Amino acid sequence: MPVTDPVKVRIVFERRLNKTICRKCGAINPPNAKKCRRCRSKDLRPKKKGARKV
Repeated sequence: MPVTDPVKVRIVFERRLNKTICRKCGAINPPNAKKCRRCRSKDLRPKKKGARKV
């Protein structure tokens, strides 16, 4: 069931998609992280947002 309410879409984005992923170990980190929480690597990337169905 898709979410159509704009406020709820923003909440979902913040909770589910606004993360960083470590390129070495694949751990999920907070969006403002400078280093990985698991392996301490600085090689982080933003989580892919993917195609969103409307």
